[in-house]
Amino acid sequence: MSHTHHDCCAHHQHHHELVIENVSVFYRQVLALENISLATSCGNRVALIGPNGAGKSTLLKAIAGLVPRSSGSILWRGTAVKKWSREFAYLPQREEVDWSFPITVRGLVEMGRYPQTGWWRKFSTADSLAVDKALESLALNDLQHRQIRELSGGQQQRAFLARALAQEAHVLLLDEPFTGLDRNASKLLADLLEKLAREGRLVIASHHDLNTVPRLFDEALILATRPIAFGPVAEILTAERIEQTFHESAATV
Repeated sequence: MSHTHHDCCAHHQHHHELVIENVSVFYRQVLALENISLATSCGNRVALIGPNGAGKSTLLKAIAGLVPRSSGSILWRGTAVKKWSREFAYLPQREEVDWSFPITVRGLVEMGRYPQTGWWRKFSTADSLAVDKALESLALNDLQHRQIRELSGGQQQRAFLARALAQEAHVLLLDEPFTGLDRNASKLLADLLEKLAREGRLVIASHHDLNTVPRLFDEALILATRPIAFGPVAEILTAERIEQTFHESAATV
C-alpha cells in the first residue's frame, strides 16, 4: 500500500497549497509575465495554456526559482517558496537538455538525491533504495545502465520524472512534457502524471494541445503574458476564451 499521499500532504494539513500572488517577471526590460495569481494544492494537475510567448515557460521557471520575479510572491505551505526549493522539480523542454552528456539513467536519477545528501556526503542505503524505488515506479529498471542519449523521448521524460521522485519532490514543473512523444509514450506519461497526482503531488505543466487538456488536467491557467482565466478545466476552457486568447495574441504579433 502506498503512503506517498500522506508523505506529501497530510503532515502539513492545510498548508500544502501553492499560492501565487501578483507575480510579474521582466526579461531585459521586456514584460514576460504580468500580475499572475492562482492558488492550487497537492493532488492537482494544472495546465498552463497560451500562445507562444505567453509566458508559460517563464512562469514555470519563476515557481522553480530559476528566474527572478519583478514583483509578487510565491508561497508553498504558507511560506516563501525559496525555503522549500528541494520539494520542487523542474523538467525543461527536451530540446533544452544536452542529451549527449555522458550519464546513465541511474546516474541521472541519483542526482535527485543530492539535495538530501549534499554533494560531499556518501550515498546511504536509504539513498540507494529511493533511487531503486524511483526506477521501478517509472518502469526504468531494464534501462538503468543505458546512456540517456540512447533513450527514446518518452523514456527520457520518464528518467527525469524518476529523478524528481528520487528527490522526493512534491511539486513537478514540466515544460511541454508531451511534445514529440508518440501515442504510446504520451499515454504512458499521462497515466504516470495521473498516478503522481493521485499520490498527492502537484503537477504543473505547460501544454499546447487544447484537445487533450480535459483528459490530462484538472485545472488550467490560460495566459497571454497576463492571466486570462484560472479554474477547473471544464469551466474555463470555453471556445470564446480560447478564441480571445489565441486570436488576440495573433493580432498583436
